[in-house]
Formats: sequence, structure tokens, C-alpha cells
Amino acid sequence: MDDIDSAIVRELQRDARQTNRDLARTLNIAPSTCLERVRALRTRGVITGYRATVDLRTLNRPVQALLTIRIRPMNREVIERFKAFLTSLPEVLNVYVVAGGDDFLVHVAVPDVDRLHALLMDQVFKRREVVDCRSSVIYQHVANEIIEPLPPNCP
Repeated sequence: MDDIDSAIVRELQRDARQTNRDLARTLNIAPSTCLERVRALRTRGVITGYRATVDLRTLNRPVQALLTIRIRPMNREVIERFKAFLTSLPEVLNVYVVAGGDDFLVHVAVPDVDRLHALLMDQVFKRREVVDCRSSVIYQHVANEIIEPLPPNCP
């Protein structure tokens, strides 16, 4: 990644719908150069896709929470099966398999706390492998929208 590649990635994270011509103009490079570099970034796996960002409130999902879940027995098959179960739930936004005291960190978005409670009681706690689950309601969520590469020898 050189400075131009980093600038392309930054600009596409800011607005992935801009045309190649507009992107090239912003970066002060030729449109053909810009297109070649974007294609190379996709081929190298730096750019993995393009998404629309949505407002969860407008989708009737204003309440977000993080669930920490412990399961047993701890083996690959149980982890994979439970991960598939979680990702099948419409309330689930992200699933992380983590190390430490918990096994999963799950980000959910629901219409209200009653739906959060129902999700826990009627879905999560009914699973035999679940031995513990805690929930934390998210008051505010701030995401870093633009991810920059770190220097190779960053302390």
C-alpha cells in the first residue's frame, strides 16, 4: 500500500458510490490509473466489497445490545453450530468468537427491551450449550467509518 492506494481506500470508504472520474479528480490522478489501482486493490483483497449504511431506527431497531455468551462443551463443532444459529437470527448484526472468560460477543438490534428479553428467553437461553449470557444495552454507538492502514512497525 502506497499513499495513492491509501487515499483510494480512504475516499471509497467515505463514498463508495462516487464515479471513477470523480475519485481520480479528488486524488489528482488519471482516471485510467485510478481504475487500475482500484481493480488491483480488489484483486489483492484490500477492498472486499461495497455496502449501504442503514439507520437502524428507520428499520424499527432502535435498541442495540451486546450479549456475552459462554457455551459448553467447548469444541469446534459446538462453536460452529452455535455460530450458525446466531447468524440465522434476524436480530443479530455481528457475531464474534472471542477468547477470555466469554466465548461469544454478539451485537443485536431490536425494537424495544421487551423484544431483547424475548430474544434472550425464547432463543438464546433455550439452547442446551449456553451456560451463561449477559446483556449490555448500548446507549451510544460510534464507529470509525474510515480505516487507515497502520505503519508496518507501529508500536
